[in-house]
Parts: sequence; structure tokens; C-alpha cells
Amino acid sequence: MQYRTMPKSGDELSALGFGCMRLPMKNGRVDEERAISQIRSAIDRGVNYVDTAWPYHGGESEIVLGKALKDGYREKVKLATKLPSWLLESRADMDKYLNAQLDKLGTDKIDYYLVHTLNGTLWKTVKDLGVREFLDQAKKDGRIVNAGFSFHGQGADFAPIVDSYDWDFCMIQYNFLDQEFQAGTAGLKYAASKGLGLIVMEPLRGGYLAATPPAEIQQIWDEADTKRSHVDWSLRWIWSHPEVKVIISGMNEETHIDENIASACGSFPDSLSEKELNIIDRVGKKYKELMKVGCTGCGYCMPCPVGVDIPGAFNCYNLAFLTGMEGASFHYILGLSGIMAEGQKGYASMCVSCGECIDKCPQFIPIPDVLKEVAAEFEGEGFEERSAGVIKMFVDSLKR
Repeated sequence: MQYRTMPKSGDELSALGFGCMRLPMKNGRVDEERAISQIRSAIDRGVNYVDTAWPYHGGESEIVLGKALKDGYREKVKLATKLPSWLLESRADMDKYLNAQLDKLGTDKIDYYLVHTLNGTLWKTVKDLGVREFLDQAKKDGRIVNAGFSFHGQGADFAPIVDSYDWDFCMIQYNFLDQEFQAGTAGLKYAASKGLGLIVMEPLRGGYLAATPPAEIQQIWDEADTKRSHVDWSLRWIWSHPEVKVIISGMNEETHIDENIASACGSFPDSLSEKELNIIDRVGKKYKELMKVGCTGCGYCMPCPVGVDIPGAFNCYNLAFLTGMEGASFHYILGLSGIMAEGQKGYASMCVSCGECIDKCPQFIPIPDVLKEVAAEFEGEGFEERSAGVIKMFVDSLKR
């Protein structure tokens, strides 16, 4: 495992961190036994930074992580979680949530505590509520060690937030598709110039960069002299930036953990050649040509008041253009028909354009408008007959 030094704390953190936003599931709940095994396995192989948050898995994530860190594992890691900034109504709320998180995680301190999902407007709100004074007090009394924030705002909002408090670190979305999105490369370099340690989330763009790439993208990868998996290329590109200290990866399959750790062990700052960087740039441009919506599957838009499975619908929409319409249509029907979720349909056509999801989306997607496109793509003429056929085939397969 490679380790990188955080500028202010001096902590040696593993280049790969374990993100607990997408833990393995079983019967609609976190598969605790498997999740705990995965987390501990990663720690045993050198991962020493684990990240969760108040809303992940409906509040289950912090509890499961707390269990995973028993039996001596807590002492092996730096623990990160986040203050749910959008839920705050008073200064007292900040202490309420932090103290509840300490209880859920079974610890007396949070090593890296982030004010969650900040943008310009939300930062003004929590700043006026006294979040800077709260962070100062929590550091003074030992409940948190390092104070930071995660960012999901417009690029212009980033530097003012960096300059508004003596932060120890920050977390930004960054990958080769998002060099000019949100904080982007400019924000990465600005935060580093101010002495903040950089943590990167969404390194694989919600899993899109982990999926088997279309043939025209694979052809570009194949031009490289050194052959690597598309996941390895994606992660190495981020680690090649010396400003980046940790990549948070949401690993919910054992194979994901193996692949990510192998990549982390062989990735170094400034280690990609000009030819390799050019290839990655061309791959990024091709992905942007093919993808229809920039959804990462974070789920912040959920739940939808009328039951639309927004991330599921957008995933199928992108799949249609990345891998072909036939397979995407099958996934759309099977995943959103309700057959696999106790009769709860989630089709895009159910959207009533209430707009509740729009302000929640950290990717600034005009969700109702795009859902109309999804419905037109998948639910046109003959949809009822197609869906009935797919559902029957699925039900029949269960009887065999």
C-alpha cells in the first residue's frame, strides 16, 4: 500500500480509502457480515482511512462501520464521517448529530470530520448558524481531530469556502471526466496551495468508469504500451496528481477491493507519460460523447415523493448509449417494474415534475426534464407488451 502525508496533521494515510456509501446489500438491508468482512479485509491489507456519513444506507452505514471497527480495528484506522449540514436548524443540532455519531460508531473521537455536501448557499446557512465555532469547540474538547468539508457546489463557490475557515482538509469529486466540474482541477490546486489535504470521491463516476467500456473506448485504451484495466487507468490518473492524498472508493464486491488495492499499491504521483495522459484525455472525450446524463448514482435525490427510481432510470439511460438499447431496456423493465421490490414501480413516466429532487442533486441535473427523455426512450409504443414479456421470463426462471 502507498501512503501519503496529510499537510497539516502529518498523518500517513493510505492512498486508497474505504467508502461506506455503497456497502453490500441483502434483502434490502446492509449485509452486515459481508460488509464487516470486506472492511476488515481491506484494513488488514493496508487501508487505514474509512469514510461514512449520517445518511448512508438510511443511517445503517455508521452503525455497521462501528461494528467493523471493534476487536482492535478502530486503532488501525483514521475514521471519517460527516455532519449532515442540510438538516441543521441551530447550533445545538451540530452537537446533537456529532454526539449521536460518536455513539453509533462506538468511538470517543472522529479523526476526520467533514461538513457534508457544501455549496455556496448551504455554507452561508451553516456559517450563520455557528458551524465554525462548533468545529473549534469540537476540536478543543477532543470529539474531532481534523475539520474539513465535502463539496458539491459550483466551481465559483469553492475558493470562498476554503478561505472562510482554517480547514485541515476537504473532499471533492474528481476523475478524468470531471476536470472542470464542481471544484475541478482548479479547485484541487487551490485547496492544495492553502495547505489542505485533498480527499477524492467519485473516482469512477458512480461506477460508470468501472463498467465494461464500449468497443470504441476500449480501442483507445488498447493503444497504450502498458496494458491496464479501465479501472486501473481511472484510479492511476487521479493518483498521478501529487495533491491527492486519498481516493475514497465505494467497494461492495471482493473483486473491487482486490483490484483497487492492487492499483493503489502501484500508483505514484506524476507517474503517467504524456502518451498515457493523452490516451486518457481522448477516452474522457469519447465518454462525454456517449453518456446522456451525468448521474453518479449517489441517491441524494431520493426518495421521490411518487416513487420514481431516479438513479435507476438514469443508469439505464446511460447504459442504452454505452452498451446498447436491448440490454438497457431489459434492465429498465426488470429493475423499475417492481417485480424485484415488492411491487413498488419506479418508472420515469411516473414523474409529476414536483421539482423536489432538483435542489438535492449535487450534479445539478434538471431531473424532471431528463426523466421525460428517459420515459420517451424506454416507454414508447409497445412498452406494456415488452415489459409483460420480460417479467414473465423472469418469473418463469425462478420456477425452474
